[in-house]
Amino acid sequence: MAMMLNVLMFLQTYQHILSLIFAVTEINKNPQILPNITLGFGIFNSYFMATWTYLASMELLSSHDKFVPNYKCSIHQNSVCVIAGPNSHISQVMADILSIYKIPQLTYGSAPVINNMIQTTFYHQMFPNEELQIMGILQLLLYFKWSWIGLICQENEIGQRFLREVLFIFSEKGICFDYTEEILLEAFSSDLGEKIDNCLQMYNVIMTSISSVVIVYCENQVMVLFRMFSVSEYFDTTVERKDKVWIFSAQMEYTSVPFQRDSSIDFIHGALSFSVSSKKILGFKSCPQMTNGVPEKEDSLSGIFWEQIFGCSFSNSTLKPEKRCTGKEKLETISDSVFELSMTGQSYSIYNAVYAVAHALQAMITSHSKHRAIDTRRKQKLFHHEVWQLHHYLRKVSFNNNAGENIFFDQNGKVATGFDIVNWVIFSNQSFLRMKVGKVNPSSQLENSLSLSADKIVWPNLFNQKQPLSLCNAHCSLGYSKAKIEGKPFCCYKCLHCPKGKITNQTDLDDCIPCPKESYPNKNQDLCIQKHTTFLSYKEPLGITLTSAAFFFSFISAVVLGIFFKNQDTPIVKANNQNLTYTLLIALFLSFLCTLLFFGQPDQVKCLLRQTSFGIIFSIALSCILGKTTIVVLAFMVTKPGSKMRKWVGKRLASTIVLSCSLIQVTICSVWLAISPPFPDSDMHSMVEEIILECNEGSAIMFYTVLGYMGFLAAISFTVAFLARKLPDSFNEAKFITFSMLVFCSVWISFVPTYLSSKGKYMVAVEVFSILTSAVGLLGCIFFPKCYVIVLRPDLNRKEQLIKKQM
Repeated sequence: MAMMLNVLMFLQTYQHILSLIFAVTEINKNPQILPNITLGFGIFNSYFMATWTYLASMELLSSHDKFVPNYKCSIHQNSVCVIAGPNSHISQVMADILSIYKIPQLTYGSAPVINNMIQTTFYHQMFPNEELQIMGILQLLLYFKWSWIGLICQENEIGQRFLREVLFIFSEKGICFDYTEEILLEAFSSDLGEKIDNCLQMYNVIMTSISSVVIVYCENQVMVLFRMFSVSEYFDTTVERKDKVWIFSAQMEYTSVPFQRDSSIDFIHGALSFSVSSKKILGFKSCPQMTNGVPEKEDSLSGIFWEQIFGCSFSNSTLKPEKRCTGKEKLETISDSVFELSMTGQSYSIYNAVYAVAHALQAMITSHSKHRAIDTRRKQKLFHHEVWQLHHYLRKVSFNNNAGENIFFDQNGKVATGFDIVNWVIFSNQSFLRMKVGKVNPSSQLENSLSLSADKIVWPNLFNQKQPLSLCNAHCSLGYSKAKIEGKPFCCYKCLHCPKGKITNQTDLDDCIPCPKESYPNKNQDLCIQKHTTFLSYKEPLGITLTSAAFFFSFISAVVLGIFFKNQDTPIVKANNQNLTYTLLIALFLSFLCTLLFFGQPDQVKCLLRQTSFGIIFSIALSCILGKTTIVVLAFMVTKPGSKMRKWVGKRLASTIVLSCSLIQVTICSVWLAISPPFPDSDMHSMVEEIILECNEGSAIMFYTVLGYMGFLAAISFTVAFLARKLPDSFNEAKFITFSMLVFCSVWISFVPTYLSSKGKYMVAVEVFSILTSAVGLLGCIFFPKCYVIVLRPDLNRKEQLIKKQM
């Protein structure tokens, strides 16, 4: 019994016809599939037009010799299925009529936009899920970090759907489009000049764009036009042609027309295209239609193809003899750029579509035969009236084709297969190699469906086999962050250097990130380096210098104390209150040694003692100086006749001054330790590269109160000494005390701003230096003159000298 399979397709896509014929021939020769049933086929050309598509659809419902819709008188012309493609509008127009008659329809190209749910019931797509291809393109762009892209699509429902739904998804993933160009293709157009102008304009936009990657989301017939406007010599333009990385969708297979036989296809070199996942079908290249030299005379389609592919003619026309077809031409001699012998993705889909129909038909017949015997008359009735039942079996069909691939439809009526990613390599003789460099797998999650061998990709010549960049601007390097440029897409930005304390350890970060407290940025601000701890150490040069000075001057203080103690009976020692002198020397000795508490890593004991001990010891020293100057003033006041001050002069007054003044400082320090004592701390912010181990003073107010009280004592001592500086006395030390207090006050007045402007261990060093300097000033100014007299001029250290001076 003969059956008819009908297909609507483009004339120039001859390989699609060959794959249909090859599949039908294989099935008819296979006794395991549809035994005693012969499949046939009919071919209709839509000419890219809706009117011709409608006409072809109506012809399917008519007898072969008479165009009377809904009337067929021959069982051999009954159609069980229609395979259509590769354009979406063909399938869409065809469905308007064939769906009324519930005729199964399979498409092998773009999926049409059909809003009628009834029509989709009779629809089966040999083209994989289009969403899978879109996600594959997106992942491909993300893999190579291409964010500034050009887009060319058709001005039809497929292109509008892509623009409406896909651009938003791409934008969410950080991809922008420099331009979007739409191609309006009509089968026949009287305004050819306008089309050429549009192509020229599009060519200029593409070649002047800084984008290196262009997505071409179109259908087969666009390749013919694309081959023209992508080659600059076709146009009178001054715009230089640049190599681009073209990304072709699977709906846009390579096609050729006769007048493009000798055209260069170098522009496709390095392109990446998606193709319906396929495997090699054995025997396709050796099928009779491929190897027979002379097409059958009644096969007008093969004859036209033969004349176009070889540029010759079978008819006795006015053509020259060398243009006559001899019938000995071989397709193997034709370049791949003109006609491919290997089965393409769309041809593979047609091949599987024929087998899907055959397996579904066999399943339907087998199912019916289980219930009742089917004779020839019943078979005729079955195929004439119950073809709509084939949909149920098509949905459930599952088979292994001759390449060993399992073919079946998913729940949406789309073939459950993926896409191959093909890299185009063009050779000098215009032949080409399509290398599979990746795959989009439908079994994986859409976000992780891409597998790619990037190292195998051959890039366009301009890029010297280096991965191209396609960015609005250069990447922001490490140490820089992105800043939006007003009025431009988010993919365009300028790079700003990270502020102090922040880094970027990746390119193109939106914002710099701060380093942890324990680390700091390196010079390039692309890495955080661990901070090292620091404090005023005994082992560093500064620490060695200051500790050596402290020990030296404490030794000098001890020597001076020894000199005074040894010469305690001499007039110069007795004249200036021995007890106060010894107390002052001991205080100076301890003040030098208390600086040692400021060295080394801070701990709780050091922090509690160093400021309080320094404050109390210096307060004792200043109290002693105040007592000495007060005694000097009072001593001369009691010499006046009738003076009542005599009772105040004596050791008791000096002791009272020292004890009371010192006790006030002790009280201040006790309150400090009670309410907010100093404690060990680490300062991570003052120094960029260091963690400063320090003593936190606890209460800055109490710290400056201690200093302020010492300043108060120093000011009183300076004032009293200044008033007593001219009193007559051979051993009057008021002049020396005045000068020593001037040095002391100068040191501590300059200490405050210096201390506040210093950081880290240098703050401690400033305080230690101030302590040593002020103590040295007191020691030198007050005791150096006396030691000079005691040691070097003992002749002046006699009572007679004192009496002589007084006389």
